Amino acid sequence: MTLCSAVTLAYFSPTGTTRAVLEALAEPLASIEVRHIDLTLPGAETQKLPELESNLVLLGVPVYAGRVPETAVRRLRRLSGHGAPAVLVVVYGNRAFEDALVELSDIARERGFVPIAGAAFIGEHSYSTPATLIAAGRPDVADLARARVLGQTVRDRLAEVADLASMQPLQLPGNRPYRQGMSPSEVAPETDRGLCTLCEACARVCPVAAITVGDRVLTDGAACILCCACVKACPTGARTMADPGVRHTAHWLATEHGARKEAEIFISEVRG
Repeated sequence: MTLCSAVTLAYFSPTGTTRAVLEALAEPLASIEVRHIDLTLPGAETQKLPELESNLVLLGVPVYAGRVPETAVRRLRRLSGHGAPAVLVVVYGNRAFEDALVELSDIARERGFVPIAGAAFIGEHSYSTPATLIAAGRPDVADLARARVLGQTVRDRLAEVADLASMQPLQLPGNRPYRQGMSPSEVAPETDRGLCTLCEACARVCPVAAITVGDRVLTDGAACILCCACVKACPTGARTMADPGVRHTAHWLATEHGARKEAEIFISEVRG
């Protein structure tokens, strides 16, 4: 089939790892228009979204406890696919992606997309710190090269079929019903007032507007989704995740799931 008129990257990416993978994936497709729909910040709840008919759509989300984050689910459900082909990407912190990819596929189909490829890439874990390194620096050069190869493969696959009906349904790992996701908590990063300059960087990157800055930084723990975007964005190191339970989990991940994992790729086959 003729390659779509545009490539649209639609993503929820608090710390930028998912966006980086999608941008690399889109590079072999750069001969056509490339658009972005950033679903990360609170404005994505109400912003007007473009029509995606005749687009190749790259949908990307991070993995939280083996699932698609609830905030991302809600925002993805504002998209309408109108039969557009979709490449599904989940990015996880080196432990496991479990049911996230099949869940993203179900959301995509529900919204009218036709999944033709899927991938699970590794990104630096939200809990990674210099003391507990968990997939630090990922996606790295090798990861992004793999994403570019996937983009070229998708381009070639679309060129060899007459239409999407010529492709078999995409097969992905995962379970239905999905595993239980993250449980609600009041846990959130904390601010060291001695280091904080009230620059508001933390509030600007928060996907759920859980942070307000006045004469000090206040965080709504009930709203926080533990993405740690504020921790990674703080220029002075004033934001830290001090909760003992999170620190225990970070240590466990760093010691038990430190061995490097590589991306897993899944592509629809052409009907025989």
